[in-house]
Amino acid sequence: MDCHYYDAGVCRSCTLMGTPYERQLADKQSVAAQLLAEHVGPTRWSEPFDSRESGFRNKAKLVVAGRPGEITLGILDATQRAVDLSECGLYEPGLQAAFAPLAHLIEDLRLLPYDVRKARGELKNLLVTHSPSGELMVRFVLRSERQAQRIADAVPAIGDLVDGVAVVSINLQPEHKAILEGPHERVLTARQSLSMELGQVRLHLRPNSFFQTNTDVAIGLYHQAQQWISQVAPDVVWDLYCGVGGFSLYAGAPGRRIFGAEISADAIASARQSASELAASESGGVGSFTFAAGDAAVMARDAGWPGPDLVIVNPPRRGIDARLAADLESSGASFLLYSSCNPVTLARDLTRLPSFHVEQARLFDMFPQTGHSEVLVLLQR
Repeated sequence: MDCHYYDAGVCRSCTLMGTPYERQLADKQSVAAQLLAEHVGPTRWSEPFDSRESGFRNKAKLVVAGRPGEITLGILDATQRAVDLSECGLYEPGLQAAFAPLAHLIEDLRLLPYDVRKARGELKNLLVTHSPSGELMVRFVLRSERQAQRIADAVPAIGDLVDGVAVVSINLQPEHKAILEGPHERVLTARQSLSMELGQVRLHLRPNSFFQTNTDVAIGLYHQAQQWISQVAPDVVWDLYCGVGGFSLYAGAPGRRIFGAEISADAIASARQSASELAASESGGVGSFTFAAGDAAVMARDAGWPGPDLVIVNPPRRGIDARLAADLESSGASFLLYSSCNPVTLARDLTRLPSFHVEQARLFDMFPQTGHSEVLVLLQR
């Protein structure tokens, strides 16, 4: 992949830019294998799951800067000056096509970009997500309500100007800090969520929901998890850190009971909606789903669910804490499926789970052009 932003030195986010993709993938596999060597033998690894080199990102997190007539969508450099990245080659084509119309919209609505150096202005960020069907969710991150009504009044025009817009929302982030978004969100459209069609499963993303950045690789990750779960055929599955329900829904099978926990109430609402739709569409049955909002570690101890045969964990980069690891050790689960975006913390957590051993492992290249990757491991007692 070639990138004129990288060549010009204005953006170095893609630390592996210029490295042949085959080399990138081989190096990531080598690093992961070395970090996990104490727990994962060479024969346990499957071939890494690769990605497109470019055009794979389904979400853009764009800093809005500049001034009327010179709006930029991109990042801020080390001196807090605007760098426009609207032609970045990482984004899905349907996502990138929305940037120019959105910049024109900002101009037309006279939305004032936030100036970090002067701590004034209103519009801080644009967060845009693109679905496989070509729909968009557009979130305007504002400093205050001062210009919010302009956006609310313009919702019909936004749909006319930007192809595929399904969900529009306003997020308030009043603090003068490097925080992407704030806690307060107001959805302005009738649609409250963006539908993500992933083959047999449709997920629903509300504005604050997490979803993997790379849709194609996420589907590969879920399919691999589904295959491994089918091989061990558990009756009861716990999905901790379940998010909007991706792993849970792919784990569904006749007679199987699945219980998911997630701290975000919005994500749980999405998971319940997707589970209801899946149950209605699968005449052969997909088992039962129970989703509850709460801290994963607490839910594992106090939810009152039946004991699991298999537990799924997909934690943040920091991994699981020592107490949850101890609870998993003392549980009756025979299998553990761990999806990690940080092999360093995965290695630490596997050390905390001495009664489990890794049966299968696979690397998923969720983040081409960077050193990051996702690793999925299946453990058994």
